[in-house]
Amino acid sequence: MLPTLVRESWVERSFPREPEPELVMDDPEQVEAYVRAGRIDSDMAAAYLFHSARVTQLIQGCEFVVDLACGPATQLAQIAALNPTIEFLGIDLSRSMLDSAQAHVTELGLTNVRFEKTDITHLADIRDASADAVISTMALHHLPTLGLLEGCFREIRRILKPGGKLYLADFGRLKSLNSVLFFAYMNRRHQPHLFSLDYERSLRAAFLPADFVKLTRDLFGAGYQVLSTALVPILVLIKSRQEQAICGTAAERLKAMRQALPRRYRRELDDMRLLFWLGGLRGDPFP
Repeated sequence: MLPTLVRESWVERSFPREPEPELVMDDPEQVEAYVRAGRIDSDMAAAYLFHSARVTQLIQGCEFVVDLACGPATQLAQIAALNPTIEFLGIDLSRSMLDSAQAHVTELGLTNVRFEKTDITHLADIRDASADAVISTMALHHLPTLGLLEGCFREIRRILKPGGKLYLADFGRLKSLNSVLFFAYMNRRHQPHLFSLDYERSLRAAFLPADFVKLTRDLFGAGYQVLSTALVPILVLIKSRQEQAICGTAAERLKAMRQALPRRYRRELDDMRLLFWLGGLRGDPFP
């Protein structure tokens, strides 16, 4: 159950979207602090595993997957490790982020991931209809304007094969600054201040769920759906409608990874599963 503060503030008047002050995080010290706070064993562990399971479920049978705005590749590396037969291309505009990403996948011994420094609204080096799937997790809010978000969606449509798989997860803009501050700082005792501050800026910069609905309808059509967490649409998910069972080693690894989470993170994962299920997301990949 969401706290009374959040449930009541959700119905208040919406506040204007505030784009993040930096489109590209490229300062090496800032990148290093961000990476340390957000690696796989951080407070993001539950979210990483949720997205990794859902993406893995979606990309079964794919050969080439593009990850837009991959950052330090924490999420991408986990997905690539679960899907070693698939080739992944991580796209980001920050050279410092990509350097960190390459070091991370090298340390993990992954050979199915490569990176490219490119603007996600202009994927000139990726051929038309060449990607089996396009994914992006918690990054689209970095785009300064709705027009650039539309440009990104048009590029996704261009590079995606007909009927290709899509998984785009991001924040949804809340209607109250009180709600933004509550969610941004709810874990302040467990994470660096920089991470909480970045979370606040991200929530302020998020697009409206209605923006995602309109662009998905206009550019992708009926084969794709927009879902959000129930009660408060703080997370929005744009995805292909196809659901597939995860078989073999990946299924066993996901089960073990969930069990290995500390109790608090496992509870957060299960809360995400429930809130998205209440929001209409079916085909839970966890047993």
